[in-house]
Parts: sequence; C-alpha cells; structure tokens
Amino acid sequence: MASYVSKSKLRNKKLSIMSVAIAGVFVPILISLGAFAMIVFLRKYENTERLKMIEHGMDPHSKGPKTRGKGLKFALVAIGVGIGLLVGSVLDSSGIVYEEVAYFSMGFIFGGIGLLIGYILEAKQLKEEEKAEQGVEG
Repeated sequence: MASYVSKSKLRNKKLSIMSVAIAGVFVPILISLGAFAMIVFLRKYENTERLKMIEHGMDPHSKGPKTRGKGLKFALVAIGVGIGLLVGSVLDSSGIVYEEVAYFSMGFIFGGIGLLIGYILEAKQLKEEEKAEQGVEG
C-alpha cells in the first residue's frame, strides 16, 4: 500500500519552509534599516541640540560637568568584587551557603560597597573644593 499525502499537508509544509526563508531574508534587511534609521535620528537630534545650545549662548562642545574619579571607582569595584569572590569561596567551602549564592551575593555586596566608598570619597573631595573656592573668593 502506498502512503497518501494530502495536498493540504504538502501545501502547509511548503508554506512553512517558505515562511522560514522569507524570515531569513527579511530579518537582516530590517535590522540594517533599523540601525540606519537610528543613526540618522541620533545625528539629527544631536545637531538640533547643538543649534539650541548656540541659540542660548552656550558652548556646543562642552557636554556638561565632567565626572572625575572613574579610575578610582573602577578600582574600588574591582577590589570589592575580588574580596566578594574570596568571601564567597570561604562561605562555599565551609558549607554555610550554596556555591552560586555565595559567589554572586558576595560579589554584588562587596562591589556595591566599593561603589559606595567611591561616592563618599568623591563627595568629600567636592566639599573640600567648594570650601577652597569660597576661601579664595571671600
């Protein structure tokens, strides 16, 4: 007995294969068009922002206050994550906490502590600079 495949099943299979092929062609095209449109709009809005800054008498090349201490923050976060991994290893080997929980939690906790220390040091430095400026002006 020969097996009979209905025409509707064959048609559905062809449509399924064709839809995959169409998606395979259209997805890269749509991604490229989206990236191009994003770049065009970003450039357009950047240009209008510069024009508005010129209209208000501002320097368009200065983007705003520069953040300082990026190196310090990175160093403190790296030290904090390193200490967190070390503490997580101790907790894991002692069996107090599961391995994944120990490493991730300690990494985030000590990394956050490093960021907090960086924030406190930066705030302290800004206060000292403001006091020095007031002393010069006064």
